[in-house]
Amino acid sequence: MSSTAATIASLDSRSREIFRRLVETFLEQGDPVGSRTLSKQMDDPLSPASIRNVMQDLESMGLISAPHTSAGRIPTQHGLRLFLDGFLQIGDIAAQERQAIEAALRDEDRSIEHLLDEASTALSGLSQCASLVIAPTQDAPIDHIEVAPLNDGRAMAIIVTADGNVENRLFQLPPGMTPSAMTTATNFLNAHLRGKTLSESKNAIARTIEQSRAELDTAAQALVESGVAEWGGGDRSGTGNLIVRGLSNLLSDSGTLNEIESVRMLFDDLERKRDLAQLLELAEDGEGVRVFIGAESKLFSHSGSALVISPYMDESRRIVGALGVIGPTRLNYARIMPMVDFTAKMVGKLVSGSPAKRNIKG
Repeated sequence: MSSTAATIASLDSRSREIFRRLVETFLEQGDPVGSRTLSKQMDDPLSPASIRNVMQDLESMGLISAPHTSAGRIPTQHGLRLFLDGFLQIGDIAAQERQAIEAALRDEDRSIEHLLDEASTALSGLSQCASLVIAPTQDAPIDHIEVAPLNDGRAMAIIVTADGNVENRLFQLPPGMTPSAMTTATNFLNAHLRGKTLSESKNAIARTIEQSRAELDTAAQALVESGVAEWGGGDRSGTGNLIVRGLSNLLSDSGTLNEIESVRMLFDDLERKRDLAQLLELAEDGEGVRVFIGAESKLFSHSGSALVISPYMDESRRIVGALGVIGPTRLNYARIMPMVDFTAKMVGKLVSGSPAKRNIKG
């Protein structure tokens, strides 16, 4: 028996009913729920005093807590997880929301990048939360590369692929890099990487350097090695680009300066893509929607937010990205989860079957 089933089995019918109504009321209103409120909601008459006794038992089990001494109760992270796994009933997406998402993604002649941006905007608008989409990376062969120095010790690699797309990649220049060494390294890259994808380039360049050390001075070799390592993305290769919409929705839902600062920290992390690979990892364990509450993901341990996320797949059933909604832990999960699920499935179909998939931009 799972821990969720065991906990539910340990509750009698009255405790289950009070717990369920308390969580549903909290998710709907966002405020601590008192015994008098629950007493008015019960099908069978039950005094506030009797309800308080049950609430004390639920509190001792770690399912609810009191944010203030004399306030009502709210579900804990453990309580929310129990509710989601054992009590929440998920239906189909509402017809109006289905129509809105279909309308946003109707034009299949646009690039996948544009469609994903529309999907993120639609999710943010409908949920009134922040949304995020991880876009698939481009994997077209390289046509040619140019490298331009910047003022802060970094360089920009301008990569033009065979299908006409252009990407800009920033990386740190090796100390002492001279213009002639940069020219040598650029020529080397163009000679050896043309026709290869970015994911193929890192291994290819390592082998080629060993065979061509005489063609490169030390500085040029360092540029080639560091540049290709940056382009390959290290352990985060293939995680794609991140689209985030609706930051203002999440900030406006935060009641205190501390909460707002936590949300800002969360979005700083997202914008820097520090945890982009982890977002995909969260979505990859099984098909369908997953929910992460607070510290269940290190990404949200400080902000106290919840993430509803689902992967989307190409025609080969390979996960190529993910999309979801970030909001307070008192999300309307019954409404948000089918919304995210429907959007992910629709995006997967577009990525697989649309002419726009030929225009993916990494």
